[in-house]
Amino acid sequence: MNGAESLVRTLADSGVDVCFANPGTSEMHFVAALDRLDLIYCVLALQENVATGAADAYARMTGQPAATLLHLGPGFGNGLANVHNAKKARVPMVNIVGEHATYHIEYDAPLTSDIQGIVGPVSDYVVTTKTAEDVGADTAKAVAKAKTWPGKIATLILPADAAWNETSYVGVPLLADPPEKVIPADVEAVAKALKSGKKAVMFMSGAVLYGEGLEKAGKVAAATGATLLAQTSNRRIDRGAGRVAVNKLPYPIDHALETLKDYEVVILLGANEPVGFFAYPNKPSRLSPDGAEILNLAGPNQNTLEALDMLIDALGAQDAEPELVEAEPAPDVSGLSGPITPEIISLAFRANMPADAIVVDESITTGRAFFPDSRAAPPHTWLQNTGGAIGVGMPYAVGAAMACPDRRVIVLQSDGSGMYCNQALWTMAREGLDVTVLIFSNRAYRILEGEMKGVGVDKMGHVAEGLFGLNQPEIDWVSLAKGMGVEATRVDDAADLSPAIADALSREGPYLIEIVF
Repeated sequence: MNGAESLVRTLADSGVDVCFANPGTSEMHFVAALDRLDLIYCVLALQENVATGAADAYARMTGQPAATLLHLGPGFGNGLANVHNAKKARVPMVNIVGEHATYHIEYDAPLTSDIQGIVGPVSDYVVTTKTAEDVGADTAKAVAKAKTWPGKIATLILPADAAWNETSYVGVPLLADPPEKVIPADVEAVAKALKSGKKAVMFMSGAVLYGEGLEKAGKVAAATGATLLAQTSNRRIDRGAGRVAVNKLPYPIDHALETLKDYEVVILLGANEPVGFFAYPNKPSRLSPDGAEILNLAGPNQNTLEALDMLIDALGAQDAEPELVEAEPAPDVSGLSGPITPEIISLAFRANMPADAIVVDESITTGRAFFPDSRAAPPHTWLQNTGGAIGVGMPYAVGAAMACPDRRVIVLQSDGSGMYCNQALWTMAREGLDVTVLIFSNRAYRILEGEMKGVGVDKMGHVAEGLFGLNQPEIDWVSLAKGMGVEATRVDDAADLSPAIADALSREGPYLIEIVF
């Protein structure tokens, strides 16, 4: 057995069953071991950000880390943006990054780089394995670190000679580190504030936004009247009819300030204090109202589910009945016609949303109404870009569909951000994934037009127009998709939009709709 085989066996024994890969020469022994042992399902990505984005979404939906396989420092660099997003989402991920053989590094070959320096800022744990004998133990520790609550980015750097040299050792799976303890005094302070009658908002993210966490948060809201509010971008929210409703803090800073202005108490649960996505002249960075009491119930690294249990006990709210969203009929879209608008897209999307869908939202400006408009849709899951590095939509769809093959994935994708990782379409086709991609083709980086106004620039000149426009030439998404093996159609009249979405959702495999407006 060589080091690469030890790596594969240790990953599999530790519960890693999928690897999203874009390998190169230094990783060939690892690829050969994956081939021989056939213990881990491997998915080829044609660009590294597809691999890292897919691994992120896979973890969001399963709670378990996937592996990525990346080629040296530049390969990781290509995938770094979506590792950044994954770190902000606090999901588990194990990156395997090939390195030159240890004795070759001194010769400074063209692909030699400071891999530790590249991976360090977006990893919670980094190890460079030294020899084949170290591979098993290093791998087991990396997986355990990745599984540490609420999820960490672990990166293992694998020199080629550590992969090809012989070893007899396979790593023994390790337990993840426990989450940081919830502080009883913090729970008591929150309970006291909630009993005081002051207007309170519980600002949340992480595991409390899906599964049992939602019900627990709903009990607190029912017992106290506190508002439940998620941060602007979250790794996952379970929502729809029959579930506790949680709105999100709006992205535009003026809207966010307006949302929070009347609260006297801001309770943090799995989230940091609300702040603006960016700084703007003459506007605050901190969004909590002046004079509001800021209380931490449990931070992201503490067990937020346990904190809710402790708070429910302190409030005597065990028997409180959470308020659940009542189902509402889908809107009637039979009379739509004429030019397509964001409002019409929202109606058509909501009218056709199937039960148990996974919605990947990278709709940027076009889709700001989609989330509130789908509040009473059939039960579904919503995934968002948590780190702000655009290009996540289609990679997330790959990972979510691999994690949940029995659920339909719908991508709400702006055209500009869609161009960052459109190679994901090829992987969808290769894997036969049930993904419906809605491309909002307004042929502009529309959000940047708003950001110019936000920083005080009221008029755009020809340079800004050239940097923000995607219309010279226009991107032909239908041809692009078909060139990667994905069937596609273009819609530019409202009357055709809902039928096109319904048709796409009825098909097996991936399908793309370019929506021009």
